[in-house]
Amino acid sequence: MNISFQAVHEEKPGVKWKGLFDRTWPHYKRWFLSEGYLARKGYLTSASQLQTHMPELFPVYETLVALVGGGDVEARFLSMYSPPAYMSACSQIAWTRDSPSLIRNYDYSFRMFEGTMLYSHWLQPVIGVSDCTWGLLDGMNASGLAASLTFGGRKVAGEGFGIPLIIRYILETATTVRQALDILHRVPVHMAYNVTLVHSSGEHATVYLSPDRLPVVVATAVATNHQVEVEWTDYASLTGTIERKRLLEDLILLPGETEASMINHFLQPPLHNTNFEKLFGTLYTIIYRLEKGEVAVHWPSQVMTQSFPHFVEQHLVANPINVQHGQVI
Repeated sequence: MNISFQAVHEEKPGVKWKGLFDRTWPHYKRWFLSEGYLARKGYLTSASQLQTHMPELFPVYETLVALVGGGDVEARFLSMYSPPAYMSACSQIAWTRDSPSLIRNYDYSFRMFEGTMLYSHWLQPVIGVSDCTWGLLDGMNASGLAASLTFGGRKVAGEGFGIPLIIRYILETATTVRQALDILHRVPVHMAYNVTLVHSSGEHATVYLSPDRLPVVVATAVATNHQVEVEWTDYASLTGTIERKRLLEDLILLPGETEASMINHFLQPPLHNTNFEKLFGTLYTIIYRLEKGEVAVHWPSQVMTQSFPHFVEQHLVANPINVQHGQVI
């Protein structure tokens, strides 16, 4: 099985972003309307909530809506306000022993993966892996801040924003971990998610988010797919969230671990998952090196490296299944 992955550089929303939207919109439209047209919030509610909670991002939203023709369904989808439920099974760690970095695996269905890294300069320079066309699964900004998400392992859903857009908002507007935490405390989220933040200063935090309770900031540098405790036992068993978190907590304490050895762990089981028939296979391993402003996307047999100073548009086809033991490329 192969996946497609592309690196795209576009300073402001334009023809390249529109191309991404056009390519993925048929899938997203089916997903967005899967529970019926009336199950989603109306345009006025969606747009006003975005303007209230993320005012700095609202002009970008208006530009995107105009680019796709200003349709009602498109506008509601792009607001990412109270979308349908979606889940992933990821592992992530704030690594600060060598130099500050964020390392994570993204586990999801390859059929629902955009496969796009976008370097943009909307409010500040940001490089990240896109989702829902303008949200981010993970990313970093030119201020030295990185953020990534994992599903929080709770069935609860409520009124709030899809977490990829909140990650985008953090990286567009925040320059410190404290500013990012302030955003996570005031912007409502529609499902349970865990967010890991790392800054080039070495400061880091993990935050447990839910629509039905206040955010919980924890000292741990790792996150998988449960929060303070396991609340969805079947999901925890399916994804191995407890085992993955324990492994990461053990590894971070070992004196001999390095950035390179940690990446190797992410490329091997149990962190690396090939359970694609259950829709939770590892699609990529990524590291954001914050002092260098560099990002490297790893698969078992190849790697793509980009940075703010040197970003090259490219397209590759990667095999995420053939796990190899040994050194990082």
